[in-house]
Amino acid sequence: MPKIRIGGALMLAIATGGFLASNARAADAPLSKDQLVEIAIEANPQVKTARYNWDAAVHSIKQTVAPNDPIFTYSNTDSVSNPFGRPDLHSFGVTESFQFPGKAFHQRDQAIDAAEIAHLMLAATVRDVRAATEISYFQLVLDQASYDLNAENVENLDQVVRVAETAYSASAVQQTDVISAEFNLATARQFGRQYRTAVANDKTALNLELYRPVGSPLAVDQTLKLEALNYPLDALIDRAYAARQEILEAALSQRSANTALYLAKMEYLPDFTAGIGNDQYTLSTAGPQPNKFNYWFSSIGFNVPIFFWLHQNEDVARAKASLAAARSSQDLIRIQTAAAVTTLFRNAQYAYETAILYRDSLIPLARQNLRVALTAYQGGKIDFTTLSTILQSGFAARVNYLQAANQFLAGEVSLEQAIGAPLHQ
Repeated sequence: MPKIRIGGALMLAIATGGFLASNARAADAPLSKDQLVEIAIEANPQVKTARYNWDAAVHSIKQTVAPNDPIFTYSNTDSVSNPFGRPDLHSFGVTESFQFPGKAFHQRDQAIDAAEIAHLMLAATVRDVRAATEISYFQLVLDQASYDLNAENVENLDQVVRVAETAYSASAVQQTDVISAEFNLATARQFGRQYRTAVANDKTALNLELYRPVGSPLAVDQTLKLEALNYPLDALIDRAYAARQEILEAALSQRSANTALYLAKMEYLPDFTAGIGNDQYTLSTAGPQPNKFNYWFSSIGFNVPIFFWLHQNEDVARAKASLAAARSSQDLIRIQTAAAVTTLFRNAQYAYETAILYRDSLIPLARQNLRVALTAYQGGKIDFTTLSTILQSGFAARVNYLQAANQFLAGEVSLEQAIGAPLHQ
């Protein structure tokens, strides 16, 4: 029998032991999915890295409006003996360069956008860690449900063996019925070992998400819960437009590109350099006036963009192209998001309806049919092949239920990732 498996990539989540050790909930009550997600987010190193990157980006904002460091100069002029000997003139000066007014504010706006993008990358990392933890949790729940399902099948097959043995002892059936029933029972018990191994591996995988030792899994709530998606599709798409990190990042990138265009146009404006200094003459005859040794001077300068067709024009053209690319990228992400949300929502809804149909209707009918078939077999009204077919159809109904539940839960996780936020809050 194939093993039910949720699709999705596992993410390595590394935690500190102190955080989990301080949490006494593990020994008191099984942890829910939301509690496991909380632990994983707190512990995951990718989340920590994204948080540090955001902090670094925030601390880059003030630097954009900080003035340039002034330059202090000293000159030892007209020294006869050596460059550091007694000169005719000592000059002291301070110069400061600064941009055309307004450039720094646009640079600050770009730094703010970069910090907000870093914050969105942190939110996206948290979103993906949440999804990975939910996938591991649902895999454990489904494999445990598969193990319980197989245990129920073993009980039914054991009952069939007893019924076949009773009928054979009364010479009502052939010995092949007993042998076939025992073969099916042994096969089902072997599958039970397979599912037991799968559950143990799932606990190890969940520990990997939480960075716990292999031999000390947490007690988790393994109840299979299916919660309907009672949301209008249009509302989910609008929510994705407002919440999905990639869309918000594209909007910020477009705004930053627009600011970059303004900065490129401001390159036609000059940047300035201003200075002030003092000359001290050591000889009375060396200065502009006799017997006057101390003079002040000032200076101002600015760049002239005479090669604008090679530099500034190209910067403006490049900024316009970058802005157009950012707008196109945002439009593409919005269209892709709407299509993904629509497809995932429809698939999840279908899987949910299928799972509920099997759980509330088909599985109860299959169990009722098996009870009727056992009675009919004992009375010689049906043969063993018919009984086996009814038993297998009931088992297949329960397997189909778990597969539909698997598809629904996997679709729900993918839908949350496409939207950028949990569905149930």
